[in-house]
Amino acid sequence: MNKPLTNMQARDADAILHPYTPLHKVREIGPLVLERGKGIYVYDTQGREFIEGMSGLWCAALGFSDEELVEAGIEQMRKLPYYHLFGAKGMEPAIELAERLKEIAPMPVSKVLFSSSGSEANDTQIKLAWYYNNALGRPQKKKIISRIRAYHGVTIVSASLTGLPNNHRDFDLPVAGILHADCPQYYRYGQDGESEAEFVARLAVNMRDLIEREGPETIAAFIAEPIMGAGGVIVPPDAYFPALMPIFQEHDIQVISDEVICGFGRTGNWWGCETMGLAPTTLSCAKQLTSAYAPLSAVLLPPQMVEAMEDQSRKIGTFGHGFTYGGHPVGCAMGAKALEIYQKRDILGHVRRMAPVFEKRVAALAEHPLIGNSRSKGLVAGIEVVADKATKRPFTPAQGVATKVMDFAQARGLIVRAIGETIAVCPPMIITEAEINELFDRLTGALNDAEAVVDREKLRTA
Repeated sequence: MNKPLTNMQARDADAILHPYTPLHKVREIGPLVLERGKGIYVYDTQGREFIEGMSGLWCAALGFSDEELVEAGIEQMRKLPYYHLFGAKGMEPAIELAERLKEIAPMPVSKVLFSSSGSEANDTQIKLAWYYNNALGRPQKKKIISRIRAYHGVTIVSASLTGLPNNHRDFDLPVAGILHADCPQYYRYGQDGESEAEFVARLAVNMRDLIEREGPETIAAFIAEPIMGAGGVIVPPDAYFPALMPIFQEHDIQVISDEVICGFGRTGNWWGCETMGLAPTTLSCAKQLTSAYAPLSAVLLPPQMVEAMEDQSRKIGTFGHGFTYGGHPVGCAMGAKALEIYQKRDILGHVRRMAPVFEKRVAALAEHPLIGNSRSKGLVAGIEVVADKATKRPFTPAQGVATKVMDFAQARGLIVRAIGETIAVCPPMIITEAEINELFDRLTGALNDAEAVVDREKLRTA
């Protein structure tokens, strides 16, 4: 029998359509209604404490109670709570944040275009790639290469870029012109007897074949997360992006780095592309841009694209793109303050100091009987649940063992996320060594709880 819902849970179930949730099970699950946060912890309406092991959705880098960041938002709210950037209007917070982003960018940047979410930023990237090629007189150069298991958002185009079946199924996606190349996960997609170096070489050959088969004159851009987040925290081999870059350069294919999850220190560098050897033409960022305290995203554009766009604007008479909340003064003020905090508190240095502790605990989980592969970089990790460690055979989706782990973790006061059969971990970047150990102690307990159910219900042989 399901536990009766509290009044707050019942109100939630009656009023809210929950994203990325089995909608038919909301009343059965019982929503976790949160009330407040402090540091790496959040608290529900019953006063229960949880380590937020996912930074919300990979984004609350400074935790849930940074007063300096809150004050920056309050100050801006009192000064100018809203304005826009349409029609050559400007605001100091947007100017300051754009300047700061240009200073830390991993490639030459001329200008910054703001929007509200990572989905909007990646959708904008594709529009601008098309616009740019039209400006250059290359109307056929429009196809975009993404990858299987990539995640780039939920707008029509960004969801099409996403290489996850449930983001396409019954939404009539993907749209035409989106290509999906190999997923760079050696653990799952390496062939029998194939070394990691041979795996990378095969993926590079496949990429070149894809481009030549489609026609390089038809391909505008390649988009990639340096580390794939919602596809299961997939860390590609170190040689992967360096092997692909010459192919894109040879065929004049724009490289878009989707830094929505990896940006602002998560991997131990300002940008995930710096960690993983990807050399972008343009860059999308969001989430940790404001430590998620306000919705904001940005697209960083190089001089050659801006020049072509300005020429096209001269021809057309305007630049017909933008969002009501793109460059919102409160979001920009908080973004500028977040970048200031990251620098003056040496958050990058803190991530680098904590990463060995974090990575050691992640690696140790590979010994657990439920875990086939554990992987991490900086302060983000994926722990893959399997039914058979030797053959890598997963449990069936109906068995939902990773979901059981997630639920047991929540019962132990830890919020993580089950992505297919992978448990994702991505704590606030302010986490301490003691808190890392407490997080993984709770997660290990949840794995033991799930293992007991697997044994009792004989799920490995079911």
